Amino acid sequence: MGARKRNSAEMLKESRKQVAFAKLNKCPTSPRKMRLAAGLVRGVEVEKAIHILKHSPLEASARLHKLLLSAIANWQAKNEGVRIEDANLFVKEVAVDSARMLKRIQTAPQGRAYRVRKRSNHVTLIIDNKEDI
Repeated sequence: MGARKRNSAEMLKESRKQVAFAKLNKCPTSPRKMRLAAGLVRGVEVEKAIHILKHSPLEASARLHKLLLSAIANWQAKNEGVRIEDANLFVKEVAVDSARMLKRIQTAPQGRAYRVRKRSNHVTLIIDNKEDI
């Protein structure tokens, strides 16, 4: 590996040190409801996002709150010795993708059956340092 490649690899590794993420797979909430909760905290500072999710009446916000705490813990594992208050962290990106759908049947009048689609989603939450931008 050449010196130039090594330097660029080290710089990339150093820049990724500030970014931390957490993933929640197969969450049994519909993607639309989760996107509503994700929109509340997208681009917001971490401290403020924690309070928003904690006091939000949406059911999906409790799961997102737990995911945000996980992302903060991942950031702390990467950056030992740095305080969160000094880091100026914010929610950089929240991606909500639909996951697999469970298809069930519900009985209906006159011998019919209605299809019930139980949706689920995948959530990826990325937090970053505001000074890097």
